[in-house]
Amino acid sequence: MKIKKVINNNLVKSINENNEEVLVMGCGLGFKKQIGDDIDEDKIEKIYISKDKETSNKLIKLLEKMPIEYIQTTNEIVSYAKVSLGKKLNDNIYITLTDHISFAVERFKQGILVKNALLWEIKRFYNHEFLIGKEALSIIKKHIGIDLPEDEAGFITLHIVSALMSSSNVFETTEMTKVIQNILNIVKYHFNVELDEHSLHYERFITHLKFFVQRVFSGVEIDDDDKSFLLILKEQYKKEYQCALKIRKYIKNEYGYDLTEDELVYITVHIRRVITK
Repeated sequence: MKIKKVINNNLVKSINENNEEVLVMGCGLGFKKQIGDDIDEDKIEKIYISKDKETSNKLIKLLEKMPIEYIQTTNEIVSYAKVSLGKKLNDNIYITLTDHISFAVERFKQGILVKNALLWEIKRFYNHEFLIGKEALSIIKKHIGIDLPEDEAGFITLHIVSALMSSSNVFETTEMTKVIQNILNIVKYHFNVELDEHSLHYERFITHLKFFVQRVFSGVEIDDDDKSFLLILKEQYKKEYQCALKIRKYIKNEYGYDLTEDELVYITVHIRRVITK
């Protein structure tokens, strides 16, 4: 590859074999280089490919002023997350996570420690992603020499979860986590029970709620027009259905989203399972 533009000593623009514009990062990659020079492949640490020009421009603005160790930190965290989860992550995480790490380290140096009010919920609802967040703290310490508290693992977890949801952002992920907890509280108070968080039904219920709340935030409805099953549930699982109606009311009041009857069926069934010992 040849250099199309030198952004700074560690970052250049180029064109790959698929004729796509890419950002190529590596320590000293752009040092004393000019347009048309060959890129030293031995120095390449990361190639960013973004089909979204807006994301690409944001990335350039961030990376051109960011110390390389912060960029290397994010690259390693994202690579680790992709392998661990076996899933793709939205490219926007390179921007949001690098920016967050930079801000978190700066706060830490100033003695400002921010408590993560949702840490408990994050550990429960996004256990796999949280373990990646804890590993991220080790990666940060390795590259930057700062030992951040566990609260930051929670914040990093939200960035990872957001990157798994292509239409979501960290604010929405935080709000979604609150909604899931509120729905669980409705179920617990309605039946006056403590839910078994180690049961398979609880795990499935949480998974269902994640996708359900994601639909609420994106405005996507599911409705197969089959009302017969709902009529049966109303009779067989009266208490569970009444609980589902409370959840429907909460979602409607808070977010203006009205659950379809098909969604009421799904939630009623999951409630039945999760409260059955």
